[in-house]
Amino acid sequence: MARKGENIYARKDGRWEGRYIIERSASGKYHYGYVYAGTYRETREQLLQKKLELLQGKKEAVSHSANAPVALEQLAADWLVKQKSQIKESSYVKYQNLMNQYLVPQIGKLQPQELTSERLEIFCKTLLTSGGRHHSGLSVKTVSDILSVTRAILRYSVSKGYRISCDFSIISLKQPSKNLHILSQLEQQKLCSYLQKDLTSVNLGILLSLFSGLRIGEICALQWSDISFDEKLIFVRRTMQRLQNTQDSEKRTRICISTPKSPSSIRQIPIPDGLLELLWNNSSNKSGYLLTGKTDVFMEPRTMQRRFKKVLKAAGIEETNYHVLRHTFATRCVELNFDVKSLSEILGHATVNITMNRYVHPSMEYKRQNMQRLSELIAVR
Repeated sequence: MARKGENIYARKDGRWEGRYIIERSASGKYHYGYVYAGTYRETREQLLQKKLELLQGKKEAVSHSANAPVALEQLAADWLVKQKSQIKESSYVKYQNLMNQYLVPQIGKLQPQELTSERLEIFCKTLLTSGGRHHSGLSVKTVSDILSVTRAILRYSVSKGYRISCDFSIISLKQPSKNLHILSQLEQQKLCSYLQKDLTSVNLGILLSLFSGLRIGEICALQWSDISFDEKLIFVRRTMQRLQNTQDSEKRTRICISTPKSPSSIRQIPIPDGLLELLWNNSSNKSGYLLTGKTDVFMEPRTMQRRFKKVLKAAGIEETNYHVLRHTFATRCVELNFDVKSLSEILGHATVNITMNRYVHPSMEYKRQNMQRLSELIAVR
């Protein structure tokens, strides 16, 4: 990583990383904490804030840290309360579930200084091999999320003056590369042909996702008022998801319609003329949600996913999930030599690297076209 400033580095993924000393062990080894941001200036500000919090936390804890033992589950609960006003409800529910299902049952009774690096590593390996409802092991992504929450709780513990014995910076999980499925050009043509033969509101929504990269939650929350025919733009302002219900004990889950999770997901997407014409021809007397045409009735993501699978079956295409439309859109755009920065903003990504590394997967047709160019170098005698 390229270095700039005091313990601030430019990462390969486009972000900046700042490092600060949490504590020094009896052997003289430093334990570090880390902050991440999109710019050097933001990273420097976060780094300074962390150092101030660390100093303040140590001052506040001098009088009680030695004589007031506390378990990680209590610190975790305190940390989550402080997070509630700063994060989206979906993130809060996710953190709460990860804590209650995995962190608290297995390491919650430990005091911060009892959680060594070895114990944390065993905790992660146990989750990978035998975690989950059926004890068949959790995915690397889920365990990584649990580890991230644990790190945040440990950082909070340090800020409150509690000593920790864990160098959690050395523990990381390698995410396996995913061979994400996209529609072939033939499958895309078959799907478009089927959708346009019977352009219902649902089929129109599927077509819109295929040619704009909208996520399933975004298309479910999209209203006709979010489409400007004059400006030829789609305004992505909301998303829809089903969350665990923390407000009403009679219902386990509820639908939540809110702003997207990250600021970059609030965006404007230009509409190509062909798609604009289809929307215009189907917009007469339409109001409310695009998928229902009603202001008081919406279609939730689970229902939209089921409808999508029925469409695929009718069109003679192998069953897959709705997100394949977004993957396919991004891939086709790259194949058409889209400017990657523009594509990144259309998709609502925070950085260009996310677009290139996570969502853009060249199709076999495109690979063949590129390889075929080598034919010109083969001298046939």
